[in-house]
Amino acid sequence: MNANANYIRSRLSLREPQAESLEILQDLCEELALVKNPDLKEELGKVHGRYPTCVDFERDFVSLCFALATGVGKTRLMGAFISYLYLEKGIKNFFVMAPNLTVYDKLITDFSQPTHPKYVFKGIGDFTTQPPRVVTGDNYESAAYSELYSEVTINVFNISKLNAESRGGKEPRMKRLQECLGDSYFNHLAGLDDLVLLMDESHHYRADRGMAVINELNPVLGLELTATPQIERGQRTIKFKNVVYEYSLAKAIRDGFVKEPAVATRKDFDPSGIAAEELDRIKLEDGIRIHEDTRNKLEIYARDNRADLVKPFVLVVARDTDHASQLRELIQSEAFFEGRYADKVMEIHSNQRGSEKEENIEQLLSLEDPQNRIEIVIHVNMLKEGWDVNNLYTIIPLRTAASMTLREQTIGRGLRLPYGERTGSGPIDKLTVIAHDRFQEIIDAANDPDSIVRRENIIEIDPEELENGKEVVTSVPVWEKAQQERRLEIEQIESEQERQDETRKLEVESKLLELVPSLNTIAKSVQDLTAPEVKAEAITKVRQAYAGDLCRRSG
Repeated sequence: MNANANYIRSRLSLREPQAESLEILQDLCEELALVKNPDLKEELGKVHGRYPTCVDFERDFVSLCFALATGVGKTRLMGAFISYLYLEKGIKNFFVMAPNLTVYDKLITDFSQPTHPKYVFKGIGDFTTQPPRVVTGDNYESAAYSELYSEVTINVFNISKLNAESRGGKEPRMKRLQECLGDSYFNHLAGLDDLVLLMDESHHYRADRGMAVINELNPVLGLELTATPQIERGQRTIKFKNVVYEYSLAKAIRDGFVKEPAVATRKDFDPSGIAAEELDRIKLEDGIRIHEDTRNKLEIYARDNRADLVKPFVLVVARDTDHASQLRELIQSEAFFEGRYADKVMEIHSNQRGSEKEENIEQLLSLEDPQNRIEIVIHVNMLKEGWDVNNLYTIIPLRTAASMTLREQTIGRGLRLPYGERTGSGPIDKLTVIAHDRFQEIIDAANDPDSIVRRENIIEIDPEELENGKEVVTSVPVWEKAQQERRLEIEQIESEQERQDETRKLEVESKLLELVPSLNTIAKSVQDLTAPEVKAEAITKVRQAYAGDLCRRSG
């Protein structure tokens, strides 16, 4: 890696697959012309010679596909790509394409809000004082009257909206004349001599209409990102021909970047002869029992490790909107777990409008908040991608996924890790899919070395074991109880100075004891606590903890 690539890797804390992708971009940028209308055959030869999986750009311009599994961090990688092309090549104009409204809104937030935890340029010094200017499909007309040539401009547009505006042979709004430009905004972009196109979830941009819009922009380079580098045509799966890097879901699972998928069925279960409604009820009930068990274990983990509490939820995949309504009625009835989930379920689908849709979207966006009461989300073909949560732990598919792409996208919603990395605690690091009626198919697939489900993660549910509800029972640790007693003793000390001194000592002891669990990744035994590297780590953590306390007090 050169200096700029190394800088970006360090500042953005890139994972290995992201860093490898950035290194490939660096390598190819040294060879490619990066101009409009290059000799595509010559450019393809340069790429294919280094990355033989790329045999065709499949566009009217140089376009490279990076296929990274869901949960590895494609949006952050886009931030790394933009940072590198600006710092190394002086490229200042970017056009980011989103496939739908969900992804579009998410990208605008991630690119334009420096205080947001998922801001993609956090740590890049050049963007600290002058962040990139973000122009969107909603504000480009007013943005046209402001400064057009700021240092870096990132355009974020929703391709589905452009396609909708083009129906019936109409010109989309961005192709209409802008008086301040003397041309349309679309033509303004197409005329830029350094426009780079980034396509998020690029499997959506293979339809004829989408391809035409993309080709007309005529960028100097296209960068495609997707977790599923293929399209489905009938019964056929057609792989992309312009992939230069692929990091599969199976690899991401093996490398520990995402949760381990597990598949569950009932012991000795035979779905043949069972009515569809009854099978739905059985799968729902078993899924909720697993959910409750997971919720208990998460509470215990948070308590024992003094970690943030993670509130899990269940995703139910319905066949259609009528089916979704029937499922919601069942879950809200007294017959379903005595009505415990009557006010903890929501459904979302494309037929919803107005205040109902807005309320549901608000609930979805706050699902990670422990104060959000929702524990069951029923959806119909709405949450396949672009919806990033880390507390989905149970998926109950009550419809047959139409394709392998759809199945991976559905499972992908639950793969993100709530603590950013695996904890080493099985239930905290696992996503469970209820698959009573597809179990043999899953077992057969698990024999494939590239399967995303390993045989040891195939679970047989014993209904009798799960029948009784579980309650989390936690006890106060011995050291914490001793400290509580000591605190009461200190309160009885008459001398104020002595009382303050003893209180400070107790605070230091308490802080040290709180930090001990955080050392368990490098200290595997009590003896390890005397090792120099463990002592150094402990000192660093104490300093950080007290620095945080000082900041809070001064604030």
